[in-house]
Amino acid sequence: MEFDPILKGLEDVYNKMNMDQRLNRSDGLQLLQTTNILGLGYLANERRRAMTGDQVFFNNNAHINYSNVCKVRCGFCAFAKDLEEKGSYTMTVDEVVGKAGQFADQGVTEIHIVGGIHPDLPFSYYLDMVRKIKERAPQVSLKAFTAAEYDYFAQMENVPVVEILTKFKEAGLSFIPGGGAENFSQRVREIICPGKLSGKRWLEIHRLAHQLGIPTNANMLYGIIETDEELIDHLLALRDLQDETKGFYALIPTAFHPKNTKFEEVSQASALRTLKVIAVARLILDNFRYIKAYWVSSSPQVAQMALTFGANDLDGVVREEKIYHTAGATSPQMQTEQQLIHMIHEAGLEAVERDTYYNVIKTFRP
Repeated sequence: MEFDPILKGLEDVYNKMNMDQRLNRSDGLQLLQTTNILGLGYLANERRRAMTGDQVFFNNNAHINYSNVCKVRCGFCAFAKDLEEKGSYTMTVDEVVGKAGQFADQGVTEIHIVGGIHPDLPFSYYLDMVRKIKERAPQVSLKAFTAAEYDYFAQMENVPVVEILTKFKEAGLSFIPGGGAENFSQRVREIICPGKLSGKRWLEIHRLAHQLGIPTNANMLYGIIETDEELIDHLLALRDLQDETKGFYALIPTAFHPKNTKFEEVSQASALRTLKVIAVARLILDNFRYIKAYWVSSSPQVAQMALTFGANDLDGVVREEKIYHTAGATSPQMQTEQQLIHMIHEAGLEAVERDTYYNVIKTFRP
């Protein structure tokens, strides 16, 4: 069989895809290490097109980081502060609700809420926050707290985490973000976040959320100290859980930003690495419908390029992102809807405003 020269070195993977065979660990490593970046992009783009055609999604969302106080202090994090440290802050529940209400009045359809592992706040603070935001803005989807936070709430209350998740669902929680995943490798976690929950525990909490009917996303940190093998193993662990529960919506690969962290000597992930990671994620995660090009971490320019390397979601407007910007992200703190639409149209694709569950709100054709 004669192959297009663009697929040089990737013929085996192409054959597998043609026969609907699932890619394995060695395929993933081959793809991640290939120098044929155009061939990789071609394969990922074909998979994206098979999933959602030429649609690229975004939503009108806002972030609220209720506190930067965190007792865990992961080495890769520039956002966290100690309780009495200069620059530390904690919003009251009323302040969070007020901000959420302002966002809702501006037309935001999703509010993303995460913070640190705060040593002093009572469990009622978090539950009241969700309940009162839903009272103030019932139309808004609440995507709140990472698996690390839910793990901490369960420890705080000395109850199984399933009880905690059930209480939040009853209070109005819509969705759980993918944060806290980083990389599931125990070696990586012992170096970059030794005080955080294990990769196994992260997967367990997301499994329980799915079983309760709470959908979630999954993150993957790259460009820090992970090996190619550890990155592929992370993707395979997510694929296995998705086979079991079908509860994940999107993967968000996030580039490590070294500024103001304990890993400042690490070179920031290149545009090439970002495009490879997104493309490989698209090809390995055959059961994930959405792969995000998170412009906050990669830059709007690289995120736009990623739309031709398998990504089909630009996340959203993202008002007031703080976590990446404290680590030196130079991307804007938000993009307008028109800017996102322009990014998508310039790539020759169709822009689709969505809600949290990927229901179409409005389509913008190029």
